[in-house]
Order: sequence, then structure tokens, then C-alpha cells
Amino acid sequence: MEKKKVLNIAYWIVFIGLVGVFAYSKGWILTNFESITPQQAKELIQTGEKIAIIDVRTPDEYTQEHIEGSVLIPLQTLDKNLALIAGVKNQKIIVYCHSGNRSVSASRILANNGFTPLNLKGGISAWKAQGFPTLQ
Repeated sequence: MEKKKVLNIAYWIVFIGLVGVFAYSKGWILTNFESITPQQAKELIQTGEKIAIIDVRTPDEYTQEHIEGSVLIPLQTLDKNLALIAGVKNQKIIVYCHSGNRSVSASRILANNGFTPLNLKGGISAWKAQGFPTLQ
């Protein structure tokens, strides 16, 4: 095979790999959890069903604003603090961050440990864009 053809194939393989990594990091492929919109999350919270809400942002972000009823467990410490939420293992857990990237990682950790996470698409930014309240 000529060198140009080999390089062309290599570029396509790298490109497809990068698209795959991006799609995986956004939770679009290979997920073992569900993602929900802010509207779906709000409706779920309002049903009165027992729902846990976990904020996986930093303590500073949480202090600035958070969704009412949420508990802060930063993503960096989530895997070490699963015992803190063992009591909600049989409940649905809404997981959110700022824009939805960290919550995808957190949802993967939770799902792999037997929890039922519901990743909030777009995070607290999408929540606020819908006009839903936050606490400070």
C-alpha cells in the first residue's frame, strides 16, 4: 500500500477514536444509566417519590448555588464516600454538576456500584436555564 493511503487510514482511525472518546465522556454511548432533562428531574422531584439528589461539583460551587435538597459529594471523593449514600441504594438518584460532564463520570461510578443514577443533562446550568430555582 502506498504511504499516502496508509496515512489516510490512520487519520480516519484516530478521528473515529476521538469521536468515540468524546461520545463516551458525554454519556451518549456505552452507558449503564439514564440521562434526564431538567424538566423530567423537576417533575420527578415534585412527585413526592423518594429521590436522592447528589451534587458532584466542588464545595465552592455548591456554596454559590445548588438545587434544594441536594447533598454535596464532589466527584473526586465519590468512590471513597459511597458508604455515605448506602441508605439510598434502592432509590433513584439525580446526579448533577455544572454542565453535565462530571455527573456522567459520577453516574458511571454509581451505576457500577449498584445505585440507580439519573444524570441531569446539562447540569445546574440547564436547570437554571429552565427557570428552576437554586439555593445559595
